[in-house]
Amino acid sequence: MAIEELEALPATEHRIPPQGEFLGHPIGLYYIAFTEAWERFSYYGMQALLVLYMVKQLLLPGHVDNIAAFVPFRSALESVYGPLDIQPLSSAIFGLYTSLVYLTPIAGGLVADRLLGKTRTIVVGALLMAAGHFLMAFDVSFLFALLCLVLGVGCFKGNLASQVGDLYPQADLRRADAFQIYYIGINAGVIIAPLVCGTLGEKVGWHWGFGAAGVGMLIGLTIYLAGRKYLPSGAVTPKAERAVAPKPKLSPREVKAIILLLLLIPVLAVGSIGNQELFNAYLIWADRSYDLVFFGTKLPTTWLVTLDSVVSVSFLVGAVAFWRWWATRFREPDEITKCAIGFLLSSSAFVVLAIAAAHAAATGTKVGLGVALVVHVLNAMGFANVFPVSLALYARAAPPRFSATMLGVYYLFLFGANTLVGWVGGWLETMPPLHFWGLHAAMVAGAGVVFLIVKLLFGRILVPDNEEAPGIAPGHEAEVTHPV
Repeated sequence: MAIEELEALPATEHRIPPQGEFLGHPIGLYYIAFTEAWERFSYYGMQALLVLYMVKQLLLPGHVDNIAAFVPFRSALESVYGPLDIQPLSSAIFGLYTSLVYLTPIAGGLVADRLLGKTRTIVVGALLMAAGHFLMAFDVSFLFALLCLVLGVGCFKGNLASQVGDLYPQADLRRADAFQIYYIGINAGVIIAPLVCGTLGEKVGWHWGFGAAGVGMLIGLTIYLAGRKYLPSGAVTPKAERAVAPKPKLSPREVKAIILLLLLIPVLAVGSIGNQELFNAYLIWADRSYDLVFFGTKLPTTWLVTLDSVVSVSFLVGAVAFWRWWATRFREPDEITKCAIGFLLSSSAFVVLAIAAAHAAATGTKVGLGVALVVHVLNAMGFANVFPVSLALYARAAPPRFSATMLGVYYLFLFGANTLVGWVGGWLETMPPLHFWGLHAAMVAGAGVVFLIVKLLFGRILVPDNEEAPGIAPGHEAEVTHPV
């Protein structure tokens, strides 16, 4: 999005009602976090089942012919990817769906900023998502269900995240910690989702799992509406008021910061391919390559998503504690440096996976669950320093009057990452395991190196105005960037 387009967006009013605090944060934060937890329960419950459902049932003869409009849809995909067998086709569909759900938040931010306001847009999004999950129960409505989910996430995702930032004054040092709590809510939903939706889908019936995801979305909407009195108004500034309201130009520093943030989006996308692949080709590979028998019982493959979420939550909490401890003794690294560290840690997970997968392919043996634990732990250690930190960076560095739109723009990196996943994941059947997972490791590590270069050359552009101001609370340096 061009800078001129950003300047043209109107400001949104964020009236915060008086409220108490819990554990040092506004009560409204916890309503948002629980809403997001249930939304992520529904989203990841469906996503954990999606590729397995397509490979094991939906795309097989007797089912694929029932999907409305699937013939032209498949032709359109194959015009881009070439002829697609079942696994590459499922990967392409997964990549297209999961990329679009991170593209539509830009439109959702514009709808909220210009037309409906954040509250109404979030409610519309929740209803669309619930409808999409329930429509997954029928073969014929598969593509329409995905469309509802794409549009629903677009209305919901960026606007709810921006309300986290709206709870705090611009200079409030608690904002980065609030996004950590928000991400803990996300992962809480992801932990539960495979245990409920995944188990129902794999053990009882696919459509039971998708139905449970729809129920979870309705629970999230109920929580959000119950907490409205604690949340920012999200009202749109009246058109007449916008016409006369002063529109100060962006300062040169703000322009440079926005340009740099936009240029970092493709780097974030490349660096996130490994983490996003865990929901696509990795599950298909894991279903046939891991020894999933535990005490005589074969565990559902989707439970690997729960494993990933458990260690992710643990390391999100651990990262906060570690950096608070670090800040009492040393200067805490800035956000860009933390992202670089995170990418390099994450890349080591896929080095381990590449070696284990190559050994299993050469010997014809199964990979032990201990390897899965190491892979997920290393990746979680890395992304505890990428996702919440980069979100806090974009929320802080964006000009306040563009907050919803810029957070929508931020999610473009996941659009790019999932587009790559849809493409690269299709190589699972044709590329040797060492090369397939080694490619992921190289891409993630490359992003970390680029972040270090950006830090060295351009890091001061994103230093906030209060960086040198006295009185910054110890342990909150994660919310500002410092020179090396």
